[in-house]
Amino acid sequence: MDNFLHSIQSLNYTVAAVALPLLAALINFCMPVKSKAAGWISTIAILLSCILSAKVFATVWNHPQIHAQRIWFTIGQTQVYAGILLNNLSVLMLLLVSVIALPVHIYSTAYMKHDDRYSRYFTYLSFFCFSMLALVVIDSLVLFYAFWELVGFSSYLLIGFWFTKDKAVQANKKAFIMNRVGDIGLLSAIIILFAQFHTFDMDTIFAGKGLIAQAVIKNGLWAGPVSQIPAIWQYVACAGIFLAVAAKSAQFPLHTWLPDAMEGPTSVSALIHAATMVAAGVFLLGRVYPMFTEMELTILACIGCFTAFMAATIALTQNDLKRILAYSTISQLGFMILAMGVGAYASSLFHLATHAFFKCLLFLVAGIVIHQMQHIKDDNHLDIDPQDISYMGGLRKKLPVTFIAAVIGALALVGLPLTSGYLSKDGILIQAFEWSDGRNVWFKIIPVIALLTSWLTAFYVARLIFKVFFGEFRLLKSNPSIKLHLGDGNWPYTLPLILLAVCCLFPLFSFNPLSYERAWLFEGLRSSTHNTGESIYHSLVPISVNVISLLVLFTAYRIYAWESGFAFSQRGYFYRLSYNQWYIDNLYKRAIVNPVLRLGSACFWIDRTVVDGLLHLLARISGAIAKLAAWTDEYIVDGFLHLLAALVQSIGNFARKFQSGKVQYYLFSMLVIVLLLFILKILI
Repeated sequence: MDNFLHSIQSLNYTVAAVALPLLAALINFCMPVKSKAAGWISTIAILLSCILSAKVFATVWNHPQIHAQRIWFTIGQTQVYAGILLNNLSVLMLLLVSVIALPVHIYSTAYMKHDDRYSRYFTYLSFFCFSMLALVVIDSLVLFYAFWELVGFSSYLLIGFWFTKDKAVQANKKAFIMNRVGDIGLLSAIIILFAQFHTFDMDTIFAGKGLIAQAVIKNGLWAGPVSQIPAIWQYVACAGIFLAVAAKSAQFPLHTWLPDAMEGPTSVSALIHAATMVAAGVFLLGRVYPMFTEMELTILACIGCFTAFMAATIALTQNDLKRILAYSTISQLGFMILAMGVGAYASSLFHLATHAFFKCLLFLVAGIVIHQMQHIKDDNHLDIDPQDISYMGGLRKKLPVTFIAAVIGALALVGLPLTSGYLSKDGILIQAFEWSDGRNVWFKIIPVIALLTSWLTAFYVARLIFKVFFGEFRLLKSNPSIKLHLGDGNWPYTLPLILLAVCCLFPLFSFNPLSYERAWLFEGLRSSTHNTGESIYHSLVPISVNVISLLVLFTAYRIYAWESGFAFSQRGYFYRLSYNQWYIDNLYKRAIVNPVLRLGSACFWIDRTVVDGLLHLLARISGAIAKLAAWTDEYIVDGFLHLLAALVQSIGNFARKFQSGKVQYYLFSMLVIVLLLFILKILI
């Protein structure tokens, strides 16, 4: 009975946690666009959601899952259910989304206070949180797809919030269109799964498989709980799932929308592109993980590894502060997909959780820095890009709290000891090397590239920190009279930084700062079949990663903090490859965008010249026929009638003269008639 009551209570708390942001969005939508109350309505709603999510998490974590559903609608003999599924994965995401959203809401109350559409911003933000919270707890593939679309739609609104900027409009359209490509794959996979299992219930489809179910392949068929999926359909379904994951979690080749999405407010970037929306793809992969075969998981590992490496190399040469963090996000998401591919399911989700905190922290730091640079630009009437790190430097003295928070977030991103990033990233690297053992030597390339990527991460993160916070303020060199009025800001700015910085340290996840396997989150997510035995990689990988990372950090310090004059050769091929983002956007523009535009132009020409020309010709012919008909009607038909009427009138007028009542006219008429008869008689 107690378990039943706890289950009912957890379900009620879950529904309330999901519904509160929706209620806040509806209230804010009805308020004036400049109302400052909207910010606190949304913040209080997400605070309550956070408290309720924590209660649900405490009840469900490492306990039997809770699954409640009821009939939603019936079509023929098919009953479609809607319900809530609470297990370790869903309650972790429920808590993570609400906890990350809370400091972002607090931060936004100050960051957006001067915006003319203040309440609309919080309307969109609350609606996004509602969509994301609902996505992680529902049990039906139909509802999953619906909320998946709502997450994409609400992110479209937030990315293009400053719609008067052309770049923001282009960015949100690009994000929307590229995510639609992934949505086609997800919808195809859902249709295939329903055709095979005759249900949309995820718990039924993967029943008895556990948190890390083992994919069973027998004679080319996947052994499912209800029926068997033919191999071809299993491949198509998995390809569709990966397409959705690649689009939402910005994996190659559908990753190019994420850097452009930085055109939205920085607080939006912190929430959507660091912890929630981009994490939805990894969450989906965790939900359907048992579907993938060993070969498909290997493909996932290869794509994730390549994405992580590619994005890290691009981040090395970028100067836009937010774009550096955007490519860092793509790289870290690549690590998560790589972990899924090598069977490190728990480490992937562990890194998802830790990454949410330190990446959100770094984006909020970037927001403060950009905000202060914008003030300098406006106060001194400068023509600079406030996001360009080339104009920054020495800000640690002016922004001490922001600097400390940035250093903690950067260390966690690099993955140095005593940070949460160390625990999760080392777990991925160690398990990647263990996965490659006993396989072909070519499989060693994947963990080696992942190791190299972690060192590249250390370099571009150090470059960012040293160029922004160390050295001298570069604008002062060219213009010593610049007025500097800088500061960390009031508590809505600093409090979120402090909270997130604390969460970037190891105690939140483990009392043992050097072992990922002792982390409570990892233990709650790993399968019972996970190999917990020590291997040589458990000591070799952390030592090599951290020793070389420290050397990389020192090298970057000498280059950028001391401003030694070293710079990458901008004429070099590798620099141009990195700076131009591997020319992937250019390739898409030439191979896809330009042909589509040319096709559109051709269709427009055909429509304007051929179709419209034909219609205009028909219109002219019809007009000519109408004019001819009008002329015929006016001059022939009406003319004949008018002539006839005139003739009748003339005859009548003539005949009327004989009825005048005068005798002489009558005599004259009789005489005329007699003469006419006499003449006719003579002629005949």
